[in-house]
Amino acid sequence: MPTGAPTGGLVLRRAIRGQRGRVVAASLLGMTHQGCEALVPVVVGVVIDSAVATGSSASLLRWLLVLAALFLVLSTCYRTSARITEGTGELAAHRLRMELAARVLAPRGGAEANRLPGALTSIATNDARRVGSVATVLSYGVSAVAALVISAVALLRISVPLGLLVLLGIPPLLWLGHLISRPLERRSETEQERAAHASGVAADLVAGLRVLKGMGAESAAVARYRTTSRDSLAAALRAARSRAGHEGAILALTGVFIAVIGLVGAYLAMDGSISVGDLVAAVGLAQFLLGPFQLLTYVNAELAQGRASARRIAEVLASPVTVEGGRAAPAVPAAGHLALRGVSLGALRGVDLDLPAGSLTGVVTGDPAVAADLLLCLAREQDPAEGTVELDGVALTGLDPDALRRAVLVAHHDADLFESTLLENVRAAADGDTAAVDHALTASAADDVARLLPDGADTLLAERGRSLSGGQRQRVALARALAADRPVLVLHDPTTAVDSVTESRIASRLRELRRDRTTVLVTTSPALLAVTDRVVVLDDGAVRADGPHGELLAADAAYRATVLA
Repeated sequence: MPTGAPTGGLVLRRAIRGQRGRVVAASLLGMTHQGCEALVPVVVGVVIDSAVATGSSASLLRWLLVLAALFLVLSTCYRTSARITEGTGELAAHRLRMELAARVLAPRGGAEANRLPGALTSIATNDARRVGSVATVLSYGVSAVAALVISAVALLRISVPLGLLVLLGIPPLLWLGHLISRPLERRSETEQERAAHASGVAADLVAGLRVLKGMGAESAAVARYRTTSRDSLAAALRAARSRAGHEGAILALTGVFIAVIGLVGAYLAMDGSISVGDLVAAVGLAQFLLGPFQLLTYVNAELAQGRASARRIAEVLASPVTVEGGRAAPAVPAAGHLALRGVSLGALRGVDLDLPAGSLTGVVTGDPAVAADLLLCLAREQDPAEGTVELDGVALTGLDPDALRRAVLVAHHDADLFESTLLENVRAAADGDTAAVDHALTASAADDVARLLPDGADTLLAERGRSLSGGQRQRVALARALAADRPVLVLHDPTTAVDSVTESRIASRLRELRRDRTTVLVTTSPALLAVTDRVVVLDDGAVRADGPHGELLAADAAYRATVLA
């Protein structure tokens, strides 16, 4: 873990610190509520001794009014405290979700490494909720401790032995409760890990459902999910057994402690050391103590689960970034001259490539891994292992990734659509430029898609655009990339699911729309390659050929086979 990176303890402290004012207010109200609750049996004892035993109606009325005031105060404090504490937990969880979202979406990446999207979703929901619950129950814990102290003071006024018994007995009980909660903490962490993994697998299966059906691989997918789900269920059952054992053990310890208080009080009453009213008050306080102890049991369990979830959140927040360094911003507007000098990364092998500003260049490769690694370098999602990628003579490693992406847009082949209208999807990165959106819809032939929808461009699309066909989704995604109107645009196979007639129309419109702006088409589509200024062929991760599309078709058999396959 990087130096200064968030830890589970730090995540918990930050969640509480951010809600400090609300926690303090709820704690004060809770302490008042618990104090009034503790005073009820004391007042009842006073009523017996000063009113019932003496037959004084005036004293009885006076103390009944005191009881009524106590109930009014404690009920008001309880309702107000409950509203504040619930809001505290929700606000703390919300802030954690925002922090996690910012880390996952950070331009330098890294949080998604080795984590399924469903697992990240589980951390941002379930784990954030559990950590938020810590901020909620903290005031409960303070209130419960206050109730124990107030009860001990009241018992001291009744009888020193009874008061000392409570004061000396509470610390060992709390320490034992902490020890008993440790297995619950470990098993809760495992439970959340397994549940997050199961969510990730389920999300992957749903996303690839059509592919799985087409391959006839449903049974294998179901078997995989069944195994993952069973592991998650087993972890959840172990955590549930641990929580039940934890609560049972604490309840047993509390019951024994309260029984001892009652027995000592009864002995003192028989001995004449305390009055009948004092005995009633002592027994009432002993019964009342069950509430604070149960509340502490609940708080202890929530803290154990919150600590486990905080560690999982800290792991995401402390994830090392994928690309280090770089604080400069490219010139505005960027000219758009791209250059790769001896670039090696994954399948790329010492690529030297010059893409002049304003050029329309095709890149052809038969190896998907080569295309993927090239896109990673151009988007600065990863830095080259060797060599440099430059924009207008400045190495990308010296540029801030967020600022870079305002000049260079890499549109991946598998880009998803949002669950919003077609128009909102297209103008997501258009900076409010209505003309750019209209031109992009026309150039990508997405305007034809809009005309076929019931509400036109205002039609709400399903999640990931599944209400559209594959070709329609590609056209809307292409329109979104074009509407961004970046100085440099890199498109990866933008028309693989589009019919040939529409593809040719898109190719000619694309060239016209991107005139005088740098555009790179990583594709094997002959219609798109035909409108490029030149085509670069990457073979075995290195540049093998470079020239106009027509010349390469005529002279290069390997190129011809790749493009016309």
